[in-house]
Amino acid sequence: MKHAEFAFPGPLRDKLVAAILDGSKTTTSALLVEYEREGEALPTVGERELVLDSARAGVAVIETAEVRVLPLSEVDLQHAIGEGEGFTSVAEWRAEHVKFWQSAEMRAAMGDPEFAVDDTTQVVATRFSIVERIG
Repeated sequence: MKHAEFAFPGPLRDKLVAAILDGSKTTTSALLVEYEREGEALPTVGERELVLDSARAGVAVIETAEVRVLPLSEVDLQHAIGEGEGFTSVAEWRAEHVKFWQSAEMRAAMGDPEFAVDDTTQVVATRFSIVERIG
């Protein structure tokens, strides 16, 4: 089974995993370029993934319900709210995601110290549900 890892191990991943487990996180966002760089296929509807926590332990199985690839400028409020991080506007969602995607950690992972996103950057917006909690 494929693994689902949200953010990098640490406080943000712990927060996101907790939001998945409490049911408030039902959407997630990644960059198309991340998939391309890793040579990884995009998620598909019906696909199940094992959610890993910061210790790389499996905590839940999620099933993909919807996958959209769209420009950063077209991410909608429903998706932003579904992220489970308390966003009340697309602007809030975008500010936090741009900060993450342009962080030193992400730039290092991308192998590009100047990596940046803009309105045209392709986002993989995924909706999912929990099908099993582990432990």
